[in-house]
Amino acid sequence: MKALVYEGVETLGIQDLPMPQLGAGQSLVRVAASGICGSDMHAYLGHDDRRPAPLILGHEAAGVIEGGARDGTRVTINPLVSCGTCAACRAGRNNLCPDRKIISMPPREGAFAQYVAMHDDNLIVVPDHVPLDKAALAEPLAVSWHSARLGLEAMDWALGENALVIGGGAIGLAAALALKAQGVTDVTIAEPNDVRRTFLTERCGQQAVAAGSGDYGMVVDAVGYAATRAIASDLCRPGGVIVHIGLGEDLGGLDIRRMTLQEITFIGTYTYTPQDFRDTCVAIYDGALGPLDWTERRSLDDGPQAFAALRAGTVAAPKIILDPWA
Repeated sequence: MKALVYEGVETLGIQDLPMPQLGAGQSLVRVAASGICGSDMHAYLGHDDRRPAPLILGHEAAGVIEGGARDGTRVTINPLVSCGTCAACRAGRNNLCPDRKIISMPPREGAFAQYVAMHDDNLIVVPDHVPLDKAALAEPLAVSWHSARLGLEAMDWALGENALVIGGGAIGLAAALALKAQGVTDVTIAEPNDVRRTFLTERCGQQAVAAGSGDYGMVVDAVGYAATRAIASDLCRPGGVIVHIGLGEDLGGLDIRRMTLQEITFIGTYTYTPQDFRDTCVAIYDGALGPLDWTERRSLDDGPQAFAALRAGTVAAPKIILDPWA
């Protein structure tokens, strides 16, 4: 099969590799669409020790099952695999499982390929009316759906309902969409990149600004750098909530004194629960997250150029979808 392989820092290559071997309870998925995630970029830049070369990256995917009892079934992939038996898994919080793995981390190859093997429990059926390009967005949308849900559960609505999302990439845009779908009507995205900000405003219908100002009941940091955490600390109103999704860098930025004196809640959030993933799929299928027409489609062969363009900051669309068969 054809696959896009991470071969070293800022180096990707198209290779012909053996078909995936199926384990117990797994199905073979013919990948139709696979999105480039920020974590794929981290690996590409050599910033993720969990993803050493050589490795097939990619974990945001949808396709069609080939073979077995579910042959021909259209599915989107929940790429997070957990043990199913620990306390976190028994509580339905599989994203906190100490043995969790996501495809595109060894020993599990990713979905930038024509085929991927996946546990049946991680395959969610996609209705015929939903294009597989949109179904492939379930994973990043679920990350933000989970984050929005946690933030709203902690938010004191009497103190104000507005929200600021820092970062207008796929996760930031998805956070804005998830917040609106879950009841927040006043959502602003802070995005400094002029090209992307224009795309968010004109193509996605979002309220996007170069930099946030004022105060907000919730601030979602979808970037995760010291500078963005400093903005979140400054702009979150007393009694508000900071929801931190981004993994840009580890340290710095939070004004702990202000957060303490003003009783600002900080929530770190990682991936999603199985229920969040299913709820996100329902929201996609029902249209609650909008038309989801803000992706750019490229062939898998163009993968190296797509990563380079993302590295250069010249891509306006929040998400590039790779087609392994184009």
